[in-house]
Amino acid sequence: MTPQYEIRPVHADEWRQIKTLRLHALSDEAAPMAFLESYAEASTRPDGFWEDRARGSSVEAGPGAGARQFVAVTEDGGWVGTAAALVEKAGDVDFEGAVIGRSGGHVVGVFLCPRHRGRGVVGRLLQAVTDWLRETGLEHVWLYVHADNARAQRSYEKAGFRPTGRRISGSIGPEIEMARTL
Repeated sequence: MTPQYEIRPVHADEWRQIKTLRLHALSDEAAPMAFLESYAEASTRPDGFWEDRARGSSVEAGPGAGARQFVAVTEDGGWVGTAAALVEKAGDVDFEGAVIGRSGGHVVGVFLCPRHRGRGVVGRLLQAVTDWLRETGLEHVWLYVHADNARAQRSYEKAGFRPTGRRISGSIGPEIEMARTL
């Protein structure tokens, strides 16, 4: 039987689940070319860090929130995937220190447990993220993906993202910018 997945935003009191899923993501073999932090760094963060992260990206943060995290939850309550969106305003400085030229959404932290891949779950997570960004009034969204991460690039293309032609030498190596209109 094919598992069913609920795709939903996180709640502020779910910081323990957020922490567990993030640490699982950082232990994935692709983590060094997918995430800006290591398992060693994240595992030493105090509980307050995770509580703040949950509170700031939760549905309780309200409509003006600058971030929203979505999760894929199985019928038995297991958290198996996640994707988050950051609202970035023109003139702000991004995670790499570059000035943002145009307001939009930035997809980050995409992960799906390996045994749940190939079932369309990442596409549903990305749809939830882009729907939320559209509801905030934004018109476009982008993400960065490692140039060697072909699996992730294919998932993003299936979700409507296209390479913009911009490449950056990011902190995790060469990255391709992909974007889509909302």
